[in-house]
Amino acid sequence: MPHTRRQLIRTGLQATLLGTGAVLLQPATRAGAAVVTADLVVYGATPAGLAAAIQYRRSGGTAVVVEPGTHVGGMTTAGLGATDTGNTAAIGGLSHEFYRRVYAKYNGTPVTATSPARFTFEPHVAAAVFADLLTEAVVTVHLGQRLAAVAKAGNRITELSTQDGQVYRGLVYVDATYEGDLMAQAGVATTVGREGNAVYGETLNGVQLRDKHQFTRPVDPYVTPGVPGSGLLPGVAPGTLAPNGTGDGRIQAYNFRMCLTRAADRVPFPRPAGYDAGRYALLLRYIEAGYTGPFFNTVGVGGGKTDSNNDGAFSTDDIGMNTAYPTASYAARDTVVAEHRTYQQGLMWFLANDPRVPATVRDATAAWGLAPDEFGATGHWPPMLYVREARRMVSAYVMTEHNCRGTTTVADSVGLASYTMDSHNCQRLVVGGVAKNEGDVQVGVPGPYQVSYRSIVPLEAQCANLLVPVCLSASHIAYGSIRMEPVFMVLGQSAAVAARLAVSTGAPVQRVDVTTLQGLLRDLGQRIDVGGGSEVVMDSRGGGGSGAGTVTRAGTWLSSTSIAGYYGSDYEHDGNTAKGVNRLRYTPVVPAAGAWTVQLRWTAHANRAGNVPVDVVHAGGVSTFSVDQRVNGGQWVALGTFQFTAGSAGSVLIRTEQTDGYVIADAARFVRT
Repeated sequence: MPHTRRQLIRTGLQATLLGTGAVLLQPATRAGAAVVTADLVVYGATPAGLAAAIQYRRSGGTAVVVEPGTHVGGMTTAGLGATDTGNTAAIGGLSHEFYRRVYAKYNGTPVTATSPARFTFEPHVAAAVFADLLTEAVVTVHLGQRLAAVAKAGNRITELSTQDGQVYRGLVYVDATYEGDLMAQAGVATTVGREGNAVYGETLNGVQLRDKHQFTRPVDPYVTPGVPGSGLLPGVAPGTLAPNGTGDGRIQAYNFRMCLTRAADRVPFPRPAGYDAGRYALLLRYIEAGYTGPFFNTVGVGGGKTDSNNDGAFSTDDIGMNTAYPTASYAARDTVVAEHRTYQQGLMWFLANDPRVPATVRDATAAWGLAPDEFGATGHWPPMLYVREARRMVSAYVMTEHNCRGTTTVADSVGLASYTMDSHNCQRLVVGGVAKNEGDVQVGVPGPYQVSYRSIVPLEAQCANLLVPVCLSASHIAYGSIRMEPVFMVLGQSAAVAARLAVSTGAPVQRVDVTTLQGLLRDLGQRIDVGGGSEVVMDSRGGGGSGAGTVTRAGTWLSSTSIAGYYGSDYEHDGNTAKGVNRLRYTPVVPAAGAWTVQLRWTAHANRAGNVPVDVVHAGGVSTFSVDQRVNGGQWVALGTFQFTAGSAGSVLIRTEQTDGYVIADAARFVRT
């Protein structure tokens, strides 16, 4: 008999609210109870894990999700609402469906194959979307189930047991954790830290002293300025900087992605237990040297809220304090998480309250606070630390910088990635007598690239029935590009399709027919072919993501949400002024030459212009249209189909000359025909 929603909303530990009050959890059975069995056992309720279970259930099999913590949805529901998309044309399948459902949730519209996608969202909205997907697929999630042991027969996992004695048995397993605990206990080869550049012939791995999120003024790192013997200020590590490209065991910094608001009912930043203002002595010196910010960033996600991240040399990243985390025990990890929470809450308290901080900085910080309608169970603080990198599998194929740059391709693609090769700082130390951060890398990729199936399965001799879509086989710097939530969902779905094939044929996951797998993935809308993207969507406020293209402006464009039907988190308008001066151009990165239909989106109102000139620059020249923005709002309006060359030679320009009302710039869409 199918589970009811009520049967899916209890847990043996605590209830974790998803969205508007629904929770999709199963009581955690205790030692001595019946063993939980399913075709597919997923460890980790991250987006990858949820996508794997949902896909497997949709295919007719049975699946269960086992989550070591008490939070469902990973970072997507824990504050990372400004999605790191890369090129949105590379996001397909269930992952793209998730973002279309987010749009539908905000706009109250049905979800179709051509629905718009929204990549910025409030945490509770993302949680509600996952709740819908889990309910529809009848997926059970067991919370508070920390892994204790893995049993194997030969090279196959036969069961996993958790610390409370519960046992889960399946035919195939997916490790969807951010830490890679299941694969490690199953005897799969793993690595932690940065390889030297020489290992895979890379240029961006290992030690990297660069200028991003770096001190822009000299700051003395010693307790007594100028006296090395007096010791180092908190946050500065001892040691000598190794040459660029040198490998080590360090990993990029973690933080909490805060959901902030300026609303009157905002929750003031808490003063954490164990607060020590001395931890921020280096920051105070930086401020005294003339630094005025930013100290954190605030990217709007809707509802007057933000996804706030690290920004600057001394910010929310607790640099160097996570080194032990990847391979630590659960208890030791809890200590690391608590350390990061104390540091970041203390930082916000310091910036908002310490009298030594300039009043302008204090006032600007105190104008923000925690969103009162998010994360109520954890005091409105994010429930999960952003583990950007932990263990990585070492398998038959290791994704490297060469894949990211497109100089190496694979024939067994099961998904695309496209984000910048991105690593946060890994350490802070003394260089030339001043404090320096080391490890931050931000280097773009030329376009979407393929992720190898071999990189998400272990060596067969090590484990024949396990797939690893999160802690996949990749070098440190390649992982920095792949490690984005949309890609994790893509790979989670692809892992589930492969698992279904393995179960149906009785084959090890390493021996499923890749051609058959790829055909099934294409049928599901998964995008696995470079140059095969079927659409490029560009939001005027960045919803298209870096890699989708660029939005450039002349004059002044203002953000608004006053008229419904917009794509993403808002739309822009010209203020009905500076006619002929205000212009906005969408320049997409077209993944393949050919015929593309160009569509434009706006919000309609009687005060809009009825004669907006729009130029489409294409391979055949420039075609000009006059658009009436008083009608057809909140939908994609086709301007025509044109030939485009691959790359960024084409564009769509919205002009304002002699327009008779407000001119709107919301989003542009390029659909391959």
